[in-house]
Amino acid sequence: MTTIRVQQHAFDPGAEINSFCARNPTSGGVATFIGQMRDFRGPTRAEGETVAAMTLEYYPGMAERQLDDLVKQARERWPLDDVLIVHRHGPLVPGDAIVLVAAATAHRSEAFAACEFLMDWLKTQAPFWKKEATSDGATWVEAQASDDARAAKWKK
Repeated sequence: MTTIRVQQHAFDPGAEINSFCARNPTSGGVATFIGQMRDFRGPTRAEGETVAAMTLEYYPGMAERQLDDLVKQARERWPLDDVLIVHRHGPLVPGDAIVLVAAATAHRSEAFAACEFLMDWLKTQAPFWKKEATSDGATWVEAQASDDARAAKWKK
C-alpha cells in the first residue's frame, strides 16, 4: 500500500503515524521522519538569520507523479509493506509540520534505509520551492550541496 498526499492544510503527525501503524500491525519495522519549519536559516540558530514564515510552492500533478516514482524506486530496493508521504504547500510558520515520511517493512534496517532514501530524494528531486520571510524581506531558498551529497549516495 502507498499513500501520497500533497496538501495545504495542516496535519497531525502523531495521528498520521498512529493510523499508519494501525494499518501495518504485522510489519516488524516502521521508520518515520517528520520535517518541521525551523525559525532560522543557516548552520545553527546562533549563527543563522531568523525566519518568521515560509511559503512552499509546488508543481501540482508533477509533484505527485515524482513522489509516486520515488516510492516505486524505494520498492525496487526494499521489500516495503507500506509507505506514507504527506507534504504541505502554502504558507507556514515555525513549528509547522512540513513533511512526514513513513516506511513499514519486516525489519528495522530496511525501514530506516527506505525512510532515509525517500527523504533524501524527496528533498532534491521533488518540485517544491521554499520562499522564506526574514527581516530583510522574502527570498527563495537555494538548493543545498549537502542535500545533493546525501542523495548522491543512493545512486546505483
